[in-house]
Amino acid sequence: MKHLERLLDRVIHRTKINLREFDFDIDAHVRGLVPLDQFTRFYAYYGITSHHPIHFNFTNSALSGSYFLGKCSVANSILYKSDIRGDELKQTDEIFTFHDSSIVLDDDEMISIKNSLLMKTLVHNFSHDPEKVDLFLIKNTIACPYANIHGSPVDGCFLGPFATIDLTTGHDVIIGPFSYVQTGSLAHTNVGPGRIWVKNGDIFDFKYKFDEEILMHYIGFAPGRGVMGRFIDFAEDLKTDFQRIYDVVHMEAPIEVPPGASLNRYAVFQGESRIEENVLVAQRAFVESSWLGKGANAQENCYISHSHLEGYNVTAHGATIIHARLKPKVFVGFNSFLQGKENAELTVGESCIIMPHTIIRIDRPLDIPPEHLVWGYIRNQEDFKNHSMSLDDFSKISDLLKKGNLQFKGDGSAFVQAFKNRIEHILEANGAYFDGEKMSGHAQKGQNISFNIIQPYPKGPREGLYPSIEINP
Repeated sequence: MKHLERLLDRVIHRTKINLREFDFDIDAHVRGLVPLDQFTRFYAYYGITSHHPIHFNFTNSALSGSYFLGKCSVANSILYKSDIRGDELKQTDEIFTFHDSSIVLDDDEMISIKNSLLMKTLVHNFSHDPEKVDLFLIKNTIACPYANIHGSPVDGCFLGPFATIDLTTGHDVIIGPFSYVQTGSLAHTNVGPGRIWVKNGDIFDFKYKFDEEILMHYIGFAPGRGVMGRFIDFAEDLKTDFQRIYDVVHMEAPIEVPPGASLNRYAVFQGESRIEENVLVAQRAFVESSWLGKGANAQENCYISHSHLEGYNVTAHGATIIHARLKPKVFVGFNSFLQGKENAELTVGESCIIMPHTIIRIDRPLDIPPEHLVWGYIRNQEDFKNHSMSLDDFSKISDLLKKGNLQFKGDGSAFVQAFKNRIEHILEANGAYFDGEKMSGHAQKGQNISFNIIQPYPKGPREGLYPSIEINP
């Protein structure tokens, strides 16, 4: 285990160098979050399909419990129960369009992770840098449990627990617990806890900040104390449910999977649950006593319990839905937490947009009307009035809106349309509109994956590290 300790020191040191301008004690926050003896307990695994080019290269790294799909290279890094999802990696001869330019790829795109520590982190590639169209890079970066690195090449970044960096190139950035940023690019910035920030140049700028006292009830992060609060307790309580699916190498699907649908072998699916055609249930998703209608999806680290999703619903990475009924085409953003009760159901109307990192916990029934934008913290009807607006009214904003802890500047119509376009892209990419021949996506391409496991050194100085491995087609 000596080499693993040395590797952890290396990663922390490299990240500290990048973030030296900030008064932030990385050592005190990170050390002990994952006991080093955990790194010999779990195998890593990778998927092979006929749709995704492979070339896995693992060097001087620990990969305990992590999953890889696509073309991936990991060097001098520590990954713990992380998902490295490369199913949207661009391929040789594919054309990447940037503004008015078309760039033809010479090679298959690769995810490269260097000198980084990723703990229970979701990585989903989407390179948008025209100078690096064949490389999705994560370097000198530390991501804490249940963070999302989504379409965001990062260099020298620190993501707190349940933080998300989305479609943003990050350089020397700290993103606090439960904060979400989608700004295109971000450099030399410390984004504090509980901030939701969506910006597109001078077109629009959406900012919301959770009250500190409320946020601490759900997620706190302190040196020497680690991650605290309702969110981490909820996530950790699911450990035993997931343990069984990792203890068994081959496992039959718990239901007959409908045409065009995909139920990942590493998802938990239990109770009286059912899925319809073209549904995607990703690895580490949890579905319990729920119904997912045609074209709906449950992405990585989602938890859906005692709920009814009527169809073409997008449940983004890390979102939780409990005792809720979602009408068609509802979007639930990253790490959002929607919790009704058995006698107090939450109903979300058709085509609503639940902003990333929204918290809704109700004790009485709540009915959200169709086509509404919802954000922030909601416990009752009064909170809903102060944290929502119809998409039509929001589209009429042309200058400045201040509403509680929300401040929006710019073109509301452009903001709403950008979200609508993204929802359609997600549905198309996931194969929600597959007709049996055309419009295939992740649900159809993920139906036949062969999973292969690799294991670390069990004892000695290299305990917990994996041998250097190269896997070619």
